[in-house]
Amino acid sequence: METPGSQSSLHRANLERVVRAVRLAGSLTQAEIARTTGLSAATVSNIVRELKDGGTVEVTPTSAGGRRARSVSLSGDAGIVIGVDFGHTHLRVAVGNLAHQVLAEESEPLDVDASSAQGFDRAEQLVSRLIEATGVDRSKIAGVGLGVPGPIDVESGTLGSTAILPGWTGTKPAEELRGRLGVPVHVDNDANLGALGEMVWGSGRGVRDLAYIKVASGVGAGLVINGKIYRGPGGTAGEIGHITLDESGPVCRCGNRGCLETFTAARYVLPLLQSSHGTDLTMEGVVRLGREGDPGCRRVIADVGRHIGSGVANLCNLLNPSRVVLGGDLAEAGELVLGPIRESVGRYAIPSAARHLSVLPGALGGRAEVLGALALALSEMGDSTLLDGTAPGTLQTATPAFT
Repeated sequence: METPGSQSSLHRANLERVVRAVRLAGSLTQAEIARTTGLSAATVSNIVRELKDGGTVEVTPTSAGGRRARSVSLSGDAGIVIGVDFGHTHLRVAVGNLAHQVLAEESEPLDVDASSAQGFDRAEQLVSRLIEATGVDRSKIAGVGLGVPGPIDVESGTLGSTAILPGWTGTKPAEELRGRLGVPVHVDNDANLGALGEMVWGSGRGVRDLAYIKVASGVGAGLVINGKIYRGPGGTAGEIGHITLDESGPVCRCGNRGCLETFTAARYVLPLLQSSHGTDLTMEGVVRLGREGDPGCRRVIADVGRHIGSGVANLCNLLNPSRVVLGGDLAEAGELVLGPIRESVGRYAIPSAARHLSVLPGALGGRAEVLGALALALSEMGDSTLLDGTAPGTLQTATPAFT
C-alpha cells in the first residue's frame, strides 16, 4: 500500500501524469511531455523508458525543430475507444485506439422519426460490426463517447427538448447505451463534440479558446475555454441559435421571435429558394449551386453568413475567443459564407476582440462530431488501468449486449 507523499506514490503520480499527457495529445515528444507536465527532462526520460519496457507506450524516431527527437504514443494494443454520433438523418460510429488512430468508421442513414430504442438498436449493431471488423478483443474497450443533437442535463444525463430527434426527449442516452454495451459511456451534445473533434484533429489544433459553430437543422456552438469544453451548470451553454436578432422576426421553436436559428437553420432557409429551385433542395445542394455561381444561392449563403457573424460578434464581446470554426454543410461554402461572417464580426464586435479572432472552416466535415466522441471517451478514461494492465473499461456488473 502506497503512503501519500512517499517516494513510491510520487513516482506513481508522475507515471499517471505522463500517461495522461500522451493520451490526451495522441503523441508527444519527450520535450513536449516535459513542458506539458512540468517534469524535468531526466524524469520524463526515465518514466518513458519504464512505460516502454512495460508495453504501455511506443517510442518512434521523429524530428522537432530540425532536430532528431523521439515521439511517444500509447501502445496500439493498450485499448480502444468508440465514438457514436446521432444526427438528424444519420448514425455514424468510429473505433479508435489510444494513440488517436481511427481503426474503423462507418455511417448509415437514420430515420428522424425513429424511436430512441430503434436508434440504439442500430448503434449496437454497427458497433458490433466495426469491432468485429477491427479484430480487437472487446475487453480492450476503454469507453464510449456518445453525441446527440440536443442539450444534456449535466446532473441527470437526461436529453432535453429537441426538435431534431423529437421522440428522444426525456431519455437518458448514456445510461441506455451503457446497459447495452457494458462499458462506460460519456454523452454530450453534438456541437460540443464537434468542438472537441476540431480541437484534437482539425482546425482548432493548438488553440485554447475557440467556438465551434454548427449550422444544420439547428444552430449550436461548442465553447472551449482554456482548453476545456464549457457546458454551464445545466449543460446548455452554447445555445447561440437562440440569440435574438429581431424581436419582430419569425417565431422560433423555443417560443421567442427572431432567434438566430430562424435566419440560418436549414428548415428556415430552404423555403426561401423553393419557388425558384424546387422543394427537393438541401443545404448541401445550396452550397454546391452557390459554389457553381447560382446567384440566388449565393445571396442566401451570404445573408446566412452575415446573421451568423452577428452571433459570433456577441460571442467575441462576451468570451473573446481566438478562433471560430464553422461546421456543418455550410462550411463547404468557403469564403462565400466566411467573408460575410467576418464582415459582421468587424462591424459588431469590439475592435480588440475582432482583431484577435480568426474564422476558419472546419477541417473534418461531417466527421467532426464522431471524432469528438472519440476524444470525449479518451479524455474521460482513467490512467491507472493502463498502468495496472487491467481491462480498460469493463463494468463488472454489466453484461455486454453485443456478441
